[in-house]
Amino acid sequence: MRHFQTLDQAAVNAATGVITFSVQDDSDTTIALRREGEYVVLSASYGALEIALRPRTRELIRTLKHIQPNDGLNTTRQVGTGDAYLGLGLHTDGALIVRPTIIGDASGYFCLNLMLAPDAANALKDWLGEEEPAK
Repeated sequence: MRHFQTLDQAAVNAATGVITFSVQDDSDTTIALRREGEYVVLSASYGALEIALRPRTRELIRTLKHIQPNDGLNTTRQVGTGDAYLGLGLHTDGALIVRPTIIGDASGYFCLNLMLAPDAANALKDWLGEEEPAK
């Protein structure tokens, strides 16, 4: 059974452009994102443990724009590669499942089970903007 940590706070650092998601009473669990060219650099931390990913910005925006709510499944979309990806799922209440995952091999994987509260999920969408993919 998976246990999800809900991140309910979003803050944007205007000087660096970094958006950080955290738990109001707990600074040990965070997700921080920053744009780097055509990529979004993502750092998901739980204490001293960190998973860092670099999904393509256009792919992340397109996925978030088209994802459909499904309370029966935790993640319905993946952004990244088969070896390292961001699993995403949307609930009908607007909460967004975010599972940064690193695949070791056929015998296992490592991931953090995180969820953005509806307000935090909206802050992510606003931060990313409505950029359309280049054709």
